[in-house]
Amino acid sequence: MRIARFSIDGNVAFGAVEGQSPDDLALDIIKGIPFADFELSGTKVPLSKVRLLPPVLPNKVVAIGRNYAEHAAELGNEVPDVPITFFKPSTSVIGPGDPIAYPSFTEDLQHEAELAVVIGRMCREVPRERVKDVILGYTCANDVTARDVQKREKQWARAKGFDGACPLGPWVETDLDPGDLAIQCTVNGEQRQLGRTSEMIRSIEDLIVHITEAMTLLPGDVVLTGTPAGVGPLNVGDEVAVTIEGIGTLTNKVIKRG
Repeated sequence: MRIARFSIDGNVAFGAVEGQSPDDLALDIIKGIPFADFELSGTKVPLSKVRLLPPVLPNKVVAIGRNYAEHAAELGNEVPDVPITFFKPSTSVIGPGDPIAYPSFTEDLQHEAELAVVIGRMCREVPRERVKDVILGYTCANDVTARDVQKREKQWARAKGFDGACPLGPWVETDLDPGDLAIQCTVNGEQRQLGRTSEMIRSIEDLIVHITEAMTLLPGDVVLTGTPAGVGPLNVGDEVAVTIEGIGTLTNKVIKRG
């Protein structure tokens, strides 16, 4: 099931995305929330009539650095002995179609296409065999990064945590095997990144076990799993799109920060 979060006539709701072709997509409004038992209402609205929002509003986004060997190498880094873990605040999250405002404190804004894991239930110290039980589904993410700031500052909070630094969407796909999916990033239609989730150094199971050894994950929290090689610059006016096999495409435009 594809679960979207959307607004229509000033109201916010979740809905199940139905249909295949872009012109045929509709939302069956969900009674309740997707983190508990819910029913489909049978009330349907065309996708073209709503505004898609970030598919979840996470309490926290836990991100993983250098989880693809070629990406680590392209930035002159070695593969770490343990996962590099950092946070992106909830205020960094934007949805499909929302603008990425180019921060004033950087001169090197870059894209990072990533598979995002959406947590479905509160969990802590999750054993490997239970990881699938705590996942609601998967969505596309762009770990937008101020690369010059990341290199200059020892902590990555500003480089990766500014407003708009975490586009998510377009929806959560709940019925998906994430083991070997194609990940692509284009800028103005030109391919920049192309990789597969099977190239991850550490699997989703590894990452969830590692993270929940230290902290509780809540329903709606998001785990970013790392980016394949090919990261590159974004400029004002660029349209950046992250496409993941079996999920869809997340598109955002870079604008000048007002």
